[in-house]
Amino acid sequence: MTKEKIIKSGNLVQKKPTLMNDNPMHYCPGCSHGVVHKLVAEVIEEMGMEEKTIGISPVGCAVFIYNYLDIDWQEAAHGRAPALASAIKRLWPDRMVFTYQGDGDLACIGTAETIHALNRGENITIIFVNNAIYGMTGGQMAPTTLMGMKTSTSPYGRDASLHGYPLKITEIAAQLEGTAYVTRQAVHTVPAIRKAKKAIRKAFENSMAGKGSNLVEIVSTCSSGWKMTPDQSNKWMEEHMFPYYPLGDMKDKE
Repeated sequence: MTKEKIIKSGNLVQKKPTLMNDNPMHYCPGCSHGVVHKLVAEVIEEMGMEEKTIGISPVGCAVFIYNYLDIDWQEAAHGRAPALASAIKRLWPDRMVFTYQGDGDLACIGTAETIHALNRGENITIIFVNNAIYGMTGGQMAPTTLMGMKTSTSPYGRDASLHGYPLKITEIAAQLEGTAYVTRQAVHTVPAIRKAKKAIRKAFENSMAGKGSNLVEIVSTCSSGWKMTPDQSNKWMEEHMFPYYPLGDMKDKE
């Protein structure tokens, strides 16, 4: 069926979420952020929470989400998004509050805020985009950088004796009493995107139902930082990231 026939017949196949504005996205080709932005926008719209959602954007590539989604935003200092989200949710418990963070922000300078907010059972959702590198600032090693992985600050590869081991934040979160739903997803294929969207929806619903803290990790790519094409990045992620960061639900109180 041609595009014209689809329009005339009224069979809508796909559309841009109404919460996404017309600002051209600046992300590098193959970056996972754009897909995750779309999923977040779709879920908020489908839940009818457009006027009651507050997002927290911190520092790094993740911060620019406020340029693309027309909801209320509060910008946080580096790593402090979960603390700010906790305060907002306590002040306005009827609001749907979430953070949108990269691995450098969440798992390095923000480790304490992340762990303690989750452990307190704050009724928020943390969306954690993990590409195993500091993408915005020059491709430095992050807490989630894999063993042997070369970055601008580990040119010979990550060495446990020098740099320690990659931090599995999601596994840690699953052990905390305050967490209700903890999952790790990806957005590199259509089936994966569908699963990621369901995970985001479940986390948001949990937060509004007062069930506790929710963490949705999205294992993602950084074509520029990894110095690969988008296609190569997806293959590398499947071969190297997924074995260390396996996909799936890790905790679901239901």
